[in-house]
Amino acid sequence: MDAARPAPPPRVDYASRDYWAGTIKMGLSKFFILRVLHDGPMHGYDVARAVERVTGGCCSPTEGTIYPVLREFEAGGFVTAAAEVVQGRQRRVYALTEAGRAAFRTALGAWMEATVALQDTSRAFAASDRARRQPGCC
Repeated sequence: MDAARPAPPPRVDYASRDYWAGTIKMGLSKFFILRVLHDGPMHGYDVARAVERVTGGCCSPTEGTIYPVLREFEAGGFVTAAAEVVQGRQRRVYALTEAGRAAFRTALGAWMEATVALQDTSRAFAASDRARRQPGCC
């Protein structure tokens, strides 16, 4: 008797804008968490709203994504967390450490390099696309 085969993994739709947007947002969320904490200490809910604000809504981290990242940053020594009473509620307020500031500077450089490469790719694609659409001379 054959053992039941596991179901194949779901197919990834690489032609889907949602797929690429999700992939980009996953990588950018950590960067933008560091970015908003660079402005000053804040609790998790404020971090999420600040990320949404500075990205114009492109990245909107949820509690399910933001708190694991903040815990990861805290474990790595990139942020500190202190219990404070904010508007009558006990909250953990997160602040960047010097290591967190250094990580943000490094991340900013890496993302800027990627941005330049994307812009170059976009220009090359547009030029190639225009050339393909123009009728030949002969």
